[in-house]
Amino acid sequence: MFGNAVFVTTIIFMALGIWLLQECRFLIPYRSLIFGRYFGALAAYAAALFLNLFAAVYLICRKLFLKDTGRKLAHLEKQLRTGESISEELTRRLSE
Repeated sequence: MFGNAVFVTTIIFMALGIWLLQECRFLIPYRSLIFGRYFGALAAYAAALFLNLFAAVYLICRKLFLKDTGRKLAHLEKQLRTGESISEELTRRLSE
């Protein structure tokens, strides 16, 4: 899930960057001035944006893809404890 969240975050971040480059074409003549003077601030902002975007994507992935996980694990544990399990090896390991 971690890798998927990084991949989706990278795609969204790149799409935002491309959109921003298209919207700010009027700044092209000042590129060397902007990057020379404000590179540190721009890099810090980009890193903070990437981390916040990653956190949001990771949270959404957990909410969508791990729905009812606790209930499913409780059902599996109940099966293992009663001995009416699909896998006898899992029941034996749990009892040890």
